[in-house]
Amino acid sequence: MSKYDVAVIGSGPGGYVAAIRCAQLGMKTAIIEKYNTLGGTCLNVGCIPSKALLDSSHHYEDAVKHFEEHGIEIPGEVKINFKKMIERKQGVVDMTTKGIVFLMDKNKIDVYHGVGSFKDATHIEIEGEKKETIEAAHTIIATGSKPSTLPFITIDKERVITSTEALSLTEIPKHMIVIGGGVIGLELGQVYRRLGAEVSVVEYMDRIIPTMDGAQSKELMKVMKKQGVKFHLSHRVSAVERKGDEVTVTATNKKDEEVTFTGDYCLVSVGRRPYTDGLKLENAGVKANERGQIEVNDHLQSNVANIYAIGDVIRGAMLAHKAEEEGVLVAEILAGQKPHIDYNLIPGVVYTWPEVASVGRTEEELKEAGISYKYGQFPMRALGRSRASGDTDGFVKILSDANTDEVLGVHMVGARVADLISEAVTAMEFRASAEDIARMSHAHPTYAEAVKEAALAATENRPLHI
Repeated sequence: MSKYDVAVIGSGPGGYVAAIRCAQLGMKTAIIEKYNTLGGTCLNVGCIPSKALLDSSHHYEDAVKHFEEHGIEIPGEVKINFKKMIERKQGVVDMTTKGIVFLMDKNKIDVYHGVGSFKDATHIEIEGEKKETIEAAHTIIATGSKPSTLPFITIDKERVITSTEALSLTEIPKHMIVIGGGVIGLELGQVYRRLGAEVSVVEYMDRIIPTMDGAQSKELMKVMKKQGVKFHLSHRVSAVERKGDEVTVTATNKKDEEVTFTGDYCLVSVGRRPYTDGLKLENAGVKANERGQIEVNDHLQSNVANIYAIGDVIRGAMLAHKAEEEGVLVAEILAGQKPHIDYNLIPGVVYTWPEVASVGRTEEELKEAGISYKYGQFPMRALGRSRASGDTDGFVKILSDANTDEVLGVHMVGARVADLISEAVTAMEFRASAEDIARMSHAHPTYAEAVKEAALAATENRPLHI
């Protein structure tokens, strides 16, 4: 029987990063993955393939709608080779997952393919091509999440689908009904709208991306409406029925009227649930709560001292980069170090175009908490860089403490704000004030100038370019 200092169950961003950091710190490490490829949901059927399709569809949309204004003329009709687009997406996935294999080899991490389950707190059975058992002094559970559904919906993976199937369709839908106006539904809805599908988003709440700042919700919906996406907010879905190639969604609107939507595909995008199926947690004595999340303390340690859990199987936002930070934290704790994570400073991003990015407190949260704050907002259309690229939608919004001027939240909509949000994270990590950001030189012309201008607006209400 092979013995390890650490065994990691699950090879998504949290799991494989945890394994690498453990190995870097001198621990003999094993990683267990039930599927044939490493990388988990994110690399195989999540973050990476969705971004590949978002980029491909963005190129197509630019060619059809925007090239001419740049003086680029394409003779003949611009056509979509959807099969090739999907093949490219898969090529990106394959290259990325192979990179994880390389990292495992480089760090001398033993990889086991099969379903890992607890025999007891220190022994893990692996059911793969053969059945074997390993012993681990410590185990990190990093098994991630699966798409959620509603009790009355049957996911047939053909016409009534989750994000997994939406990434590998064989045709462009005529009318895709998206249940859920969150990150995944909006990203994939935008992909297929760009490619010519009619897209209807049916959302239970009174706004899209409801966990983000209200100004972001309004701006993104305004822009996506211009792009042709139809929104039906405050609608409670009560039934989804398929007849042949037709799917009918029944919902009740805020006037308590029953309405129906008919399309050829229905994407169910109502969130994700922790995935611990098959782990046999009870054999190790590990406790989970009523939501299926493994209960952990501030060190991400379960009620069983040598077993830890990270990522989507525990509390908090289901984000790949959150899982990565948690994987590093556990590895360093096991090595006797004293790492920390500030969960308030983990950014959230929606990879639509324009992109949406946020870190810290929203305006709604500050009001609810009774915190006095200052507000500064600057429109992207006032930037020379935005006008040069044609990406004039969006804004940067900075919220700072009314008394100390410390930045409490930064919320952005615009081109490349997924990258730009890191400036805000850095500033807030060092507890910068809005004035600190306002006094920093920002290169011209860049999208980042909007951050400086928003800081100026929050500090003394004196932006320079509006």
